[in-house]
Amino acid sequence: MKVMSTPYELGGRSAQKARTRAALVLAARELVTAGVEPTIEEAAAAACISRTTAYRYFPNKRALLLAAHPEIAATSMLPANPPEDPAARLDAVVLNFSAMILDTEAQQRTTLRLALEDGAERDALPLRQGRAIAWISEALDGLCDDLSDEQVRQLVLSIRATIGIEAIVWLVDVAGLSRNDAVALTRWSAQALLHRATTVPPPTPSRPGQGTAPRATIDPTMSTPDIPHGTDG
Repeated sequence: MKVMSTPYELGGRSAQKARTRAALVLAARELVTAGVEPTIEEAAAAACISRTTAYRYFPNKRALLLAAHPEIAATSMLPANPPEDPAARLDAVVLNFSAMILDTEAQQRTTLRLALEDGAERDALPLRQGRAIAWISEALDGLCDDLSDEQVRQLVLSIRATIGIEAIVWLVDVAGLSRNDAVALTRWSAQALLHRATTVPPPTPSRPGQGTAPRATIDPTMSTPDIPHGTDG
């Protein structure tokens, strides 16, 4: 007969164990915010918890850092009384999403790095859960009358590619923009994509529904905007 193991914190004294785990997570978040990528030992010391006890909750540093990602309880990035205009709705979502990213930037950067590493837990990372996709989709609900579901999906993906921690990191670290200017540019980019989609629908994916595609081949007949010389991507 197969015996199923139970996570340590789900055993007896669950309330006390929940408080201990929360203390470890809070300590890890504070260390990450301070610019430190904590080990289990460092988080345990900051939380005044023994190293042995800490390892009962988090078997390794990666598990601790994943738990330290800020919890986002919001199911929407729209304001309480959202506008009806899709452009205004989208701008509100991008602005609120960007504010959340900047408020938790250190933790977001850590999660981004983990998302780029190989590991069994990678698909469980917040960056891979599609929350931003849902928030953008909600903002563009009104476009279903003008675009097909597939076209709206493509538009949502293109907007997601221009916002969030990935875009902020590139614009700030590589392009050298201030954070305020980076957010302003992501807002402009989202609006530009929305405006473009109302005149020229997004391209249809060659393999709809596939998460991993082979190396792309560029269609030479597809028109693209001019790219200034001297830029790298």
